[in-house]
Amino acid sequence: MRKVLVLLAGLLMAVTVASPPAGAITGDYVKDDEHPFVGLVAFYDAGGDYLQRCTGSLLSETVFLTAGHCTSKDTGAVTARVYFQQDAGADYDETLQVDTTTGYPEYCADGTLGITCATSKEIYNYGWSRFGSLPDTSDAGLVILDQAIDMPEYGELAAAGTLDDLATERGQQDLTFTASGYGVTETNPVTLVTFRERLMAETQLTNLRSHLNDGFNVQTNGNGPGRGGTCSGDSGGPLFYGDSESNLIVGVTSFGMSTWCRGVDFSFRTDRQAVLDWIAATVGDEAWSAIRVVG
Repeated sequence: MRKVLVLLAGLLMAVTVASPPAGAITGDYVKDDEHPFVGLVAFYDAGGDYLQRCTGSLLSETVFLTAGHCTSKDTGAVTARVYFQQDAGADYDETLQVDTTTGYPEYCADGTLGITCATSKEIYNYGWSRFGSLPDTSDAGLVILDQAIDMPEYGELAAAGTLDDLATERGQQDLTFTASGYGVTETNPVTLVTFRERLMAETQLTNLRSHLNDGFNVQTNGNGPGRGGTCSGDSGGPLFYGDSESNLIVGVTSFGMSTWCRGVDFSFRTDRQAVLDWIAATVGDEAWSAIRVVG
């Protein structure tokens, strides 16, 4: 029971609203200029007031994948805005509560709408609930952009079952994954550091078969030299299968076991047929045909 309570605390931490927004890659991270399709998404309530921020991946010109706990109606979110600049919130002014360069989180700066910034009136949730069953948290969400964003490349979805064989392979501690996001970089009882920049770090597979994973989540470890983990605000960001040059998405950042973003991380697996089917059904045949599924 204690483990479950700690886990739920991690889920709640991932959706906490803070000002400035809490939310980055920890440990040995570097700037992520490899994945221009990874964006910083801000969510708003029915009155247009800012609620929270998450991370996500553009799968096509208009389809943006993130976490279900970011798009859930429980948060009050009804609209969104996505920024694709690597330093989308780096110039955030604490007094004005806006990045005067990009407009984050209040507007798209002049000349960026439809280029490196987009709005959305369509957000969808796969079924996540803060009281949902573990390990199946159904933690996937979609944001459909109002403006098409032309990218040199987009995120690729791993085919169903891509990670299944890893659950029984020997030497899985040598398997590398890469996380990308805009979240908190350092947090402890007295310090919270966030650059609001897209950062990435390589991490290692820890487990696929425990009672907290069981085919629904992938557990990785960001501790150690050359590795990094995830924290608040990275929620919904991609977990790539492979090193930092990989575009193959096998999961979205979902939750952690530590209030201070240390130890293991959990990503909700997107290489599941039910998840892929949901994405296809939600976006429709034409949009689905533009999304690349590999494997």
